[in-house]
Amino acid sequence: MTAGLRRVAPDSGLDEAVEILERDGALVVEDLADADTLKALWEDLSPALEARDYSGDWYNGTRTRRVSSVFARTDRLTPVVTHPLFLGSARRIMQQPVHVWIGRSRTALVPTVQISGTQAIQIHQGQGKQPLHRDDALHLRRHPGPTSRVQLMLALSDFTADNGGTLVIPGSHHWDDERPPHAEEAIPTEMRAGSGLIWLGGVYHGGGANTTDTPRTGLTIALDLGNLRQEENQYLAVPRESVLAYPEEVRRLLGYDRCPPGLGWYEMDDPYLLLEHDGTGPRPAPVP
Repeated sequence: MTAGLRRVAPDSGLDEAVEILERDGALVVEDLADADTLKALWEDLSPALEARDYSGDWYNGTRTRRVSSVFARTDRLTPVVTHPLFLGSARRIMQQPVHVWIGRSRTALVPTVQISGTQAIQIHQGQGKQPLHRDDALHLRRHPGPTSRVQLMLALSDFTADNGGTLVIPGSHHWDDERPPHAEEAIPTEMRAGSGLIWLGGVYHGGGANTTDTPRTGLTIALDLGNLRQEENQYLAVPRESVLAYPEEVRRLLGYDRCPPGLGWYEMDDPYLLLEHDGTGPRPAPVP
C-alpha cells in the first residue's frame, strides 16, 4: 500500500479528514462504500462501460472507457455522495462565508456546493499515464488559493500501482501556477474496491498506466462551489424521473438549488419547487 497518502477509516472524524486534506490535498478513505452498494453500482454501470468505445484521444485515454451521466444510470449513489468524509469535507472546506456590502449592511453569504462532473472510468491494458493536471483549471483558479472543487474517486475494482491507480502529487495544491508537475513526484493510489480517494481541485493528479491484463474501474464525482457552472450539465444528463428517485439532499446537489446571493433561481425562487411540481396544473408561483 502507498505510504505517501494518508488513509483513514470510514468512521473517522471529520476534523481529522479536513486537516489531512488541507495539508496534503488528498487522502484515502478505506471501505467508503459497502459491498451491497458496490455490487449494485457494478450491475448498473458495467453494461454501459462494456458498450462504450475507448475515448480515443491522448488526454482521455486511447485505452480508457468513460461513461458520464452517472446519476441517470443508477440510483444507488446516495451513500457515496453523502458520505460524511466526502460531502462533509467538501462543505467544511468550500462553504466559507464571503462578506459583502448591501447598502450599509455588511452581510455574510455562504455558497452552496453542487455535483459537477461524474464519470465511470475504466483503464485497460496498454493505457499509458494520463498527463498530470489540476481539475480546478476548469474554473481558471489561481494557486495557491481557495478551493473550488473537492473530488472523489471510488474504486469499483482494486487500484494498484500497476493497473492504473490514480497518480497524485500530495501537497501540490500549495504550489503556485509557475511550477509544473513532474511524473516522478506523483504517487500511485493503491486501494481495494469500495475505498475512495478524495482530493482537492488544486492537486495535480492523473490516471496511471495499466500494465496488467485486468481493467481498473473507478467512479468519480466532483463537488463544486454552487456559484460556479457545473462541468457536466446535470439538467440534461439526468432525466427528471431519475432525479426524483433520489432524496432531497441529492436533488439539490444535482443543481436544483439556489446559491446565495441568487444563482440558479427560477422565477426568482428556489428551483426545487419546480422540480417537485408534477406537471399538472399551473407551475408554482414565486413566493411573495
